[in-house]
Amino acid sequence: MPTRLSRRFEAALLLATRLHATQTRKGGRIPYVSHLLGVASLALEHGADEDVAVAALLHDAVEDQGGRPTLARIRRRFGARVAEIVEGCTDADTVPKPEWRTRKERYLRHLDTASAEVRLVSACDKLHNARAILADYRVHGEALWKRFKGGRDGTLWYYRSLVGLPPARRDPARRGAHAHRGGGG
Repeated sequence: MPTRLSRRFEAALLLATRLHATQTRKGGRIPYVSHLLGVASLALEHGADEDVAVAALLHDAVEDQGGRPTLARIRRRFGARVAEIVEGCTDADTVPKPEWRTRKERYLRHLDTASAEVRLVSACDKLHNARAILADYRVHGEALWKRFKGGRDGTLWYYRSLVGLPPARRDPARRGAHAHRGGGG
């Protein structure tokens, strides 16, 4: 059965677009909402239901647009499950954010025991980011790394660490949820 997207998804897209209206992707002029759409697309392609797709659209809202009050707004509007996924994808909800390496180490430890839904949205987020980094690297070369708080070495360490995480523990109730993806082959 395909995932049906309702007005809740539309409302989440509108909220995400408004929250991130002034943001662009690192080092460019691409509207930030393109990243949110990319993450939601990847999540849907990998079996996300509507709650998970909504969380994918809102996964950076707490971190980038208001902290705990934004999380409370998401919980009121979209429910506890969406809010828990968004919170699980958030590595900082304060300004200023904690030191970069410490924050990333803590987030990696968190992902080791996070729910399958949090890990799915996080993986889609990191995949979309990695694709953008690679595309920008092909254009800008080594100068690209100046955009990142972790620089070249820190950024590569972080993405290698993500790849090295153990597989998510399967929720028996959702077993086979990803088995019926469309496509040829």
